[in-house]
Amino acid sequence: MSKRDDLIKKYADDIKDKFGESANMDLLTKVTIGLGPSIYNIDASKVSGSDEKELETVKNNYLIKKLGMSDSPKLMDGINAVMDKYGSSNRNKHRAVVYYMLCKHFNKESVYK
Repeated sequence: MSKRDDLIKKYADDIKDKFGESANMDLLTKVTIGLGPSIYNIDASKVSGSDEKELETVKNNYLIKKLGMSDSPKLMDGINAVMDKYGSSNRNKHRAVVYYMLCKHFNKESVYK
């Protein structure tokens, strides 16, 4: 298995453990590939749920630019819902898992077809 395949498996396990659901492996793989080399960087591969600037970046770069959503308060509500489900005590929020869950939360899977 490649390093990326190992990470995708780790992300799928995280989705099962933290969110109680089985990952759509095709979608998870596409989301992970879309993140490019950032998944191999310890800092860039994580999302800080308590950093407002970081959450704004997720909103602007992922929800608005990648998923093509319009800016509105519901975007931050969705981000906060995913962060709450992931667990505030969990310090290792993987960016690929957060993006995957946001994609599912907003029913934007079609972006990755």
